[in-house]
Amino acid sequence: MHAYLAGLGTTLALIVTIGAQNAFVLRQGLMRRHVFATCAFCALSDAALISAGVLGAGALAAGAPWFLQAMRWGGAVFLLVYGARALLAAWRGGESLRAGQGAAGLAATLAVLAALTWLNPHVWLDTVVLIGSISAGWADKRGFALGAISGSVLFFFALGYGARLLAPVFARPGAWRVLDLLVGLTMCSIATGLVLRG
Repeated sequence: MHAYLAGLGTTLALIVTIGAQNAFVLRQGLMRRHVFATCAFCALSDAALISAGVLGAGALAAGAPWFLQAMRWGGAVFLLVYGARALLAAWRGGESLRAGQGAAGLAATLAVLAALTWLNPHVWLDTVVLIGSISAGWADKRGFALGAISGSVLFFFALGYGARLLAPVFARPGAWRVLDLLVGLTMCSIATGLVLRG
């Protein structure tokens, strides 16, 4: 139980920061489009990455600088493009005034989410390298991994389905423009940070 709670706390501490993936989940929750699929995809991806980290892939990733460099540049390019699109939507306004209008289909949603998840070096560093390294200090690695995975499931489903509590705020067109602006700035700042910290 101690290892489980440690894994749970570790994931929740790492995951709550606003990032590209979380911003996308929040937006899908506000639009009430593919919320379950979005949350499940994020949770399952984290489960796979956390498991890989606990099984020792963190050492492999840390020992292969070219892998992290490829993830860094691929992620930076994708985040810049996605951020620019969000900023353009904020400037134009009127594109997402009501929940569900103009939203992408399930395949397109999962494709964007896959890129935000699997091309994001921060996701790899947090789940595979960092959680993998922390798990090495626990004899009960399985318990730690289950706790870490539980934290991911809890967070993403709370974020996706809890977003609807903000629906009255986002009934106003200006709120969507502010959200798009914040998402765009977040994506671009993360991309810039990836390039500058290379």
